[in-house]
Amino acid sequence: MSIDEHHYELTVRWTGNRGTGTSGYRDYSRDHDVEIPGLPVLRGSSDPTFHGDRSRYNPEQLLLAALSQCHMLSFLHVAVKRGVIVTDYVDSATGMMRLNRDGSGQFEVVTLRPTVTLANPAHLDLMAEMHHEANNVCFIARSVNFPVHHEPVTLTASP
Repeated sequence: MSIDEHHYELTVRWTGNRGTGTSGYRDYSRDHDVEIPGLPVLRGSSDPTFHGDRSRYNPEQLLLAALSQCHMLSFLHVAVKRGVIVTDYVDSATGMMRLNRDGSGQFEVVTLRPTVTLANPAHLDLMAEMHHEANNVCFIARSVNFPVHHEPVTLTASP
């Protein structure tokens, strides 16, 4: 394997057979488990709109989480490279998915709203450029076919 290639593995196991399988649209549960060796099982389902269990994660939430996590991790990496000390980072992300008449659908836009706290107010003028650079190196943002917008807020740590 090349150092440039990274491979990921997991198992998705459907746990929603209520005894008759997919004999009817309402006869089965959308529940499933995402199993990754060495990690707790992630309990998944579909969005409640699609007969899912609201107490479980759905794929749409996880895609949004992946984009938010990736931007944060990329931003923190950019901060270290530039010598900028970040003391806090919280993102309130939103996404919009559109359903089509044929039952398909797709995400049309995601907006990340990170609130970043800096140790040094002198670095405030670097933030727009750093978010742009983070977006350019984020593996997940580079892999999706819809826009990922950013509406960052920057704070400075109180002395």
